Amino acid sequence: MAGKRKNYGAEFKAKVALEAIRGELTVAELVAKHGVHQTLINTWKRQALEGMSAIFSGKAEAKAAEKEGEIEKLHAKIGQLVVERDFLVKASGR
Repeated sequence: MAGKRKNYGAEFKAKVALEAIRGELTVAELVAKHGVHQTLINTWKRQALEGMSAIFSGKAEAKAAEKEGEIEKLHAKIGQLVVERDFLVKASGR
């Protein structure tokens, strides 16, 4: 049976990815320094580089606005379902 998986925070991932992007240390040196597998370091580096283009193109802002709209719709749906549930509870005489 395998051990418990480690969950790394966004701040740690960004720090390691930035070090990998800078190229001052090799991936092997970063593995030894941070105790993270090289595949993770390469994945975080790739995600950071892909994410940077979205920041400068405005896609991140559009995505955030889209999420806000979706959250508002979900809150409205929750409110509607609560009202319906309360009505049905009263109608059933419970």
